[in-house]
Amino acid sequence: MGHSAPKIVNPQGIAEEIGTILGSMLVETVDHADELTFTVVREELANAMVALRDMGHYQQLMEIAGVDYPDRPDRFEVCYHLLSVTRNHRVRVKVSTDEDTPVPTVTHIWPVAGWLEREVFDMYGVVFDGNTDLRRILTDYGFKGHPQRKDFPLTGYVELRYSEEDKRVVYEPVKLAQDFRSFDFMSPWEGAQYVLPGDEKAAAPAAPAAAPTPKATESKADTGAGDAANKKAENKSADAPAKPAAATDEGKGAAKPEDKA
Repeated sequence: MGHSAPKIVNPQGIAEEIGTILGSMLVETVDHADELTFTVVREELANAMVALRDMGHYQQLMEIAGVDYPDRPDRFEVCYHLLSVTRNHRVRVKVSTDEDTPVPTVTHIWPVAGWLEREVFDMYGVVFDGNTDLRRILTDYGFKGHPQRKDFPLTGYVELRYSEEDKRVVYEPVKLAQDFRSFDFMSPWEGAQYVLPGDEKAAAPAAPAAAPTPKATESKADTGAGDAANKKAENKSADAPAKPAAATDEGKGAAKPEDKA
């Protein structure tokens, strides 16, 4: 099953047609991935846009974007994306500039460019000559630097927040709070030798019940089952062996006559 979006197809000969319209204002044409990009002379940007609108039938300005190449002398590229409603086609027009050289504004051609140029100015610091309201639009009051530049630091020295006491946005030194943590790098199945947070709330395991003490009797005649059982135990059965007489030496360790023979 194919993709639901229509396939992008450049009209036959459109690159040559636009090259003819731009004439000496054109610096370079790039046809890549079914996208046409035209680099024009920076000072002729406004004239090139009027020609593309009136003669090329690219009626709408859809977007203005910035790109930063710090290693180039003209480190910034400003890209304009145009749409032709009658052709159902889009092209990209771009110019190069540096930190100090302004780019001609196109607000007199497309008023929407006022906000788009302010975004590029805010993020990259590109100045647009002729824009009467070139203020920051995305960053906060008093912000320093341009966040989309490649050399912009990822961490700063101040942070901002809204103060309920002052009823305004205030700047404060950056605070990277982190609780102290101790690591013993023990094997996880050996168990830690310290109490982890929250373990003190766990109930201590109940002690095992003591083994019952066996019931003992004070004499061998007692059975341990009570007086009734003791009296019954005194009755000897008829075939019980007779107890040796106390007068004899048997059972007292004395030698028997036959042992003396």
